Parts: sequence; structure tokens; C-alpha cells
Amino acid sequence: MKGLDNKYTEPRFCEMCGTRTLWKPRDGGEGKLETCPNCGHRMFRNSKPCVGALVIDKGRIALIRRSIKPFKDFWDIPGGFLEETEHPKEGAVREVREETGLEIEPTEILDIFIDSYDGCQYTHNVYYIAKPVGGELSARDESSDAGWFPLNELPDNIAFPNHAWKVLNMLKDKLKESEG
Repeated sequence: MKGLDNKYTEPRFCEMCGTRTLWKPRDGGEGKLETCPNCGHRMFRNSKPCVGALVIDKGRIALIRRSIKPFKDFWDIPGGFLEETEHPKEGAVREVREETGLEIEPTEILDIFIDSYDGCQYTHNVYYIAKPVGGELSARDESSDAGWFPLNELPDNIAFPNHAWKVLNMLKDKLKESEG
């Protein structure tokens, strides 16, 4: 996906004094740091923390159809950006409730992925496997539809394909392992 391979993008402006920043070699280390030539402030381009929940019930997974960009009208794993001080597990519960109406219990972390949200903004995505413990699946905040899908009959138009198919295939493999 665009942006993931471009390590050093155009410098920005210092968040402390407003001077245009420069890429400078790290002292004694590999790579470069975005640094202000005026005040010396170093800027770190960190990925934004996100969470997703793979809600499984009777061999089916809950997916939502996105009603917002990027990937409007594509099917997606419920989830989103974490609040400033929110633990990922709490964020998974909140996001699923907001987007599907389901109350969930995250049972384990499946894996963690880095991706690009919109070609510019990097995300650090924690994926939980979860089970529903209440509520009814329905379209809510940021979704136009919601549905249960057998893991072997997923829709083709999955949002964030750079990592979503890896996540879904990893989930399928994990569930096969636990059954066998």
C-alpha cells in the first residue's frame, strides 16, 4: 500500500517553534530523525494506535459495511482508533458496541499489524478474538450494514486489504488448530 515503503517522507514543521524540519542521521544509530534546525526538537512519526475485534459466534464472524471513507461500502472488521488513555481491550469493547450494537468479551490477542489508514497515516493495529455476550448485531456508528459471515464465505470487498486478509486468514488457521 502507498506509503508503507517510503521511510523518509517530506519534512514538516516543528511542533515547538514552527521552523521547517530536516532529516538528520541518528547519533550513533541507524536511520534518521526529523529534527528542527532552530530549536533542536526531534519529531517522531509514530503510528496511531488502533484496535479491531474478530467477533466469533457459531463459526461466523461479525463484519460491518463501512459508511465512511476510506473504503466506503467495503466490509470491515469492527474497530477503530483508540482514545488517548484507553487500553486496547477497552477500546475493542467500545468500538464494537458503537459499530455493531454487540457487547463482547475479548478472549485473546490474535496479532498486531502496522498498516496505512489512508496512504498518509500509519496505524498500529491490535486484533482481539472476541465472543458476543449481549446485544444484537446491527449497523450503527460508521456502518451502513452489519452481518454474520461463515469464515469460508467472506465477502470479496474487504476494507484495508493490505492486512485484513492476513488477519482473517490467521484467524481461520488459529480456529482450525484449536478444533483439531
